[in-house]
Amino acid sequence: MLELALPAGQRLRYGENPHQSAIWYSQSGAGWGAATQLQGKELSYNNLLDLEAALATVREFGYGDGARSAAVVVKHTNPCGVATGADCGEALQRALDADRVSAFGGIVALNTTVDPAAATQLTSLFLECVVAPCFDAQAREQLAAKTNLRLLELPPEAIARASRRQLRSVLGGVLVQEVDDQPVEESGWQVVTDRQPTLQELEDLRFAWRLVRHVRSNAIVVARSGQSLGIGAGQMNRVGSARLALEAAAEKAQGAVLASDGFFPFDDTVRLAAGHGVSAVIQPGGSVRDADSVAACNQFGLAMVVTGRRHFLH
Repeated sequence: MLELALPAGQRLRYGENPHQSAIWYSQSGAGWGAATQLQGKELSYNNLLDLEAALATVREFGYGDGARSAAVVVKHTNPCGVATGADCGEALQRALDADRVSAFGGIVALNTTVDPAAATQLTSLFLECVVAPCFDAQAREQLAAKTNLRLLELPPEAIARASRRQLRSVLGGVLVQEVDDQPVEESGWQVVTDRQPTLQELEDLRFAWRLVRHVRSNAIVVARSGQSLGIGAGQMNRVGSARLALEAAAEKAQGAVLASDGFFPFDDTVRLAAGHGVSAVIQPGGSVRDADSVAACNQFGLAMVVTGRRHFLH
């Protein structure tokens, strides 16, 4: 038997659309229920869903003291720009530069303290919400000018207290599963091509693999040097997602890597990636046609890493 006791956080203005009613129930003292809203309008149903997606993505790179600075911009629960940087401001600028058109009206998650440089980036365009472990005093002063921008401080300990069960309703019932946040285990990775990835390609593959599991399936990510260059999400076939990601990356795909959340049923994605100049690919493997994709990589000189773990996100 599943028993839940969650106090009502607040009645929301509406759900996903104005004709849908909605209430926010939150775990007391944990997760979003422990976040402090520093300014801005009340949170909406869609804000909370996007914040959850942005936070899950940025946590791939650590969260709080000691983490390497990373920034995530989300639209409609999909990341549209993700990057790491030497500090919070650089990470955010690189994430926004990944896709400034999609970033308009987006949700931002940062994993280190928001400083004045990052605050300057946050005031440069229209955004809905920003979540971070902390905002320093000068950054808060700068951001106060954006009165409608919702700022949320969410400390690492509040995340640690949250349940690892993920609940989702279906007609007449509830689905429960473990959150897909297990650490990446590289010990199970295998290079299946004639060519080994270079050290830089391997670093790029790590970044892309951490990102792709937070993109709605079918998911494809093109990335390089700690920055997303193109993201293809939620298409009904994998090569369709690849086309979107590669077209978004355009000339920047030359020498970049490509990550796929599921295996390649055919070699068409590999051939498309090679045609755009991608140099290395990472994917779970497990297709009966894996050999076709490996052969295509060998034909065009790409390196391929197989992880043995799938990351669908529905």
